[in-house]
Amino acid sequence: MPDAKTTLQERRSPKSGDAGPSAQPTIFLVMECERPLAAGARCSLANTYTVTLGRGEARRLVRGDEGRAATGAGAQSLDIRVPDAWMSRQHARLDYAMGAWLLVDLESRNGTFVNGERVAQAELGDGDVIELGHTLFVFRDNLSTPARAPRQVDLEDHHPAEEGMATLRPDVSAAFNDLERLSSSGVEILIRGESGTGKELIARAIHALSGRGGAFVAINCGALPPTLVESELFGYERGAFSGAAHAKSGLIRSAHGGTLFLDEIGDLAAESQTALLRVLQEREVTPVGGTRPVPVDFRLIAATHRDLNERAQTGAFREDLLGRISAHVVHLPPLRDRREDLGVLLATLLPRVARNEPIPAISTEAARLLLGYDWPRNVRQLEKYLAVAAPFAEGGTLEASHLPAEVRGGDRTGEAARSRKTSRPPNARRDGALTDRDRERKRELVALLREHGGNVSAVARAMNKGRTQIQRWVQRYGLDARAFRGP
Repeated sequence: MPDAKTTLQERRSPKSGDAGPSAQPTIFLVMECERPLAAGARCSLANTYTVTLGRGEARRLVRGDEGRAATGAGAQSLDIRVPDAWMSRQHARLDYAMGAWLLVDLESRNGTFVNGERVAQAELGDGDVIELGHTLFVFRDNLSTPARAPRQVDLEDHHPAEEGMATLRPDVSAAFNDLERLSSSGVEILIRGESGTGKELIARAIHALSGRGGAFVAINCGALPPTLVESELFGYERGAFSGAAHAKSGLIRSAHGGTLFLDEIGDLAAESQTALLRVLQEREVTPVGGTRPVPVDFRLIAATHRDLNERAQTGAFREDLLGRISAHVVHLPPLRDRREDLGVLLATLLPRVARNEPIPAISTEAARLLLGYDWPRNVRQLEKYLAVAAPFAEGGTLEASHLPAEVRGGDRTGEAARSRKTSRPPNARRDGALTDRDRERKRELVALLREHGGNVSAVARAMNKGRTQIQRWVQRYGLDARAFRGP
């Protein structure tokens, strides 16, 4: 039987020259509660067999056996130091053995917590939140990681070129790097993502990096009245219609030499889609009431929360227009799918909402709530809630009591939502937040629970796992072993 280090290297390490992404275990330092502006850090645990975590004079991420690891000849150790006075110098250790990562408390003074529960040791699962002192980490068991992603990133030392492009997620970072490379190319970019994910912020970052001297003109297509779309976009001549006392250049000509950002382009009416397509093809605008086209030079960036491919198939969106606006497509994941970036976002948003007041620390209880909340309205909602909470902190500490009841666990959508919530174990994951591996494991677990009538010990024997681990999975996947027992 191969030893743990060999097994780790075979299961976890991307081979030299791999072109595609690989699934890697990863530890994220999400937030230092006493230093919220320090953002966070990410360390891949591929080809790593042990991680020590403890207090240091400054934040440091130090790998051992760098020379051997660079050649793929052996596994590494990793030492993570955080300037957190509530952490012990030797606080906890992560060990890889028998195909799993085990977190061990090293008799720390203030304890080690996993998902809010104090542990002496615990086998980690994907997405587990680790709390050491006033510092929060997130463990990811199989994180999709591009082949050229750096093994570790510390955003305390490295800041992105533009606001909005800071991230610890390697897949999101790769997408942002592509946007930086394309920023000066002039190609049309389509940004997809739910409302509130920061699509306009990314569009502004692309414009700032593009070097174009003209203005950034943002248009919410969903807010344009259908009867005024053409006059607002293309402008009009004096006397073109009743009330047109003066000529108006229109929003597209206002973006001449700059960037035209069409937000929620999926809501554009059919006749307006046709007119916009003509402008993109000819690069000229004919104002309402005018007879002579006016040349325009702009870079187009569009955004939508809709599936435009699906709308094109049903005829709701022009296929040829979709081809024009989507030379490069980027998808911004919702905040619930990038919890690892919560500290990064706090470092960006807190100075904005503090309004020249001292930046508050964040209590560990408040940080736990922020990490556990689903954020249905994404980054926009986070910013609004921080703006409400920050004045109550008065430059001291942002406490859990300063957060809206919705984040503290209050009713969000009525009695039915509360009923669903109380019937689910506290750490249960919604299916939409599960990885493919989680879903496969959940299906196996459900099948075995049915087979053994909800007997957790029998399921543990069948899966060759400890009974405690089965109980953890049952809780994680929102299951109730009693529901599988016979009458």
